[in-house]
Amino acid sequence: MHIPVLQKEVLDYLSPKPNENFIDCTIGEGGHSLLIVEKILPQGKILGIDWDPEAIKNLESRLQNLEFKKNFILVCDNFVNLKKIVKNCNFQPDGILIDLGFASSQIEESERGFSFQGDEKLDMRYNPEMNDLTAEKIISDWPEEEITRILEEYSQERFAKRIARQLIKERKIKPIKTTFQLVEIIRKSLPDRYHYQEQKIHFATRTFQALRIAVNKELDNLNNVLPQTLEILKPSGRMVIIAFHSLEDRIIKNFLKEKNKEGLIEVLTKKPIGPAEEEIRMNPRSRSAKLRAFQKLS
Repeated sequence: MHIPVLQKEVLDYLSPKPNENFIDCTIGEGGHSLLIVEKILPQGKILGIDWDPEAIKNLESRLQNLEFKKNFILVCDNFVNLKKIVKNCNFQPDGILIDLGFASSQIEESERGFSFQGDEKLDMRYNPEMNDLTAEKIISDWPEEEITRILEEYSQERFAKRIARQLIKERKIKPIKTTFQLVEIIRKSLPDRYHYQEQKIHFATRTFQALRIAVNKELDNLNNVLPQTLEILKPSGRMVIIAFHSLEDRIIKNFLKEKNKEGLIEVLTKKPIGPAEEEIRMNPRSRSAKLRAFQKLS
């Protein structure tokens, strides 16, 4: 079971009240929304959006026998289309949540190559039906300079040039189609001493992260959705955003700073809120979470 991060903090900053309406732009397994819905009964509704059709299907099944099923509206779409989704659903929110992490099931069960824990095809798409670009296509077709760029830009991989060069070399010999193939190529790219040093993260983590971000255009989508949230929020409405990556957090921080200067919002978090030590012990994946929040001024 996926454990939603910063549960208390999300509720504190969104401050849901009876009969209010909320949007969860990345509803996933519904962890945060199931906490919010208890606060907004009896008439409040949650518009839950997720790009991953498996996530929506699983959540629909989970809600089937729950008494507050009627309080959920579920949509399978990319949150970059937020204004269109809201218009189609005739929905105006009192609060919005975006949690930019991804569910444990996507890592462990999706078989789309998000993780190197198993030997899976190099897909990495959240929604295969709405996205033609895969990690395999990037590795197979993109020039060395572009692969280097995304590794440097999206994950600060210090061996980006070496990894990109090795990928180009290997793909001329044999197609690169699986996660284990990619991990072995990354291993070959790194200095021998690097394999034996005690590392905080696995040596392939940064490459997988960069490919996932590129495949799903995650940073572009975040840049595009933030202005939309401000447009559709009710006056005095609240927004909570949880980032797990420094580039995501920088985009959010700059957006809040700009809109605060324009007098459109009040920033509720002077610094990003992270998990307490107890939460990190219970859920190590929460370690890098950073929560920021704002309130729309009327």
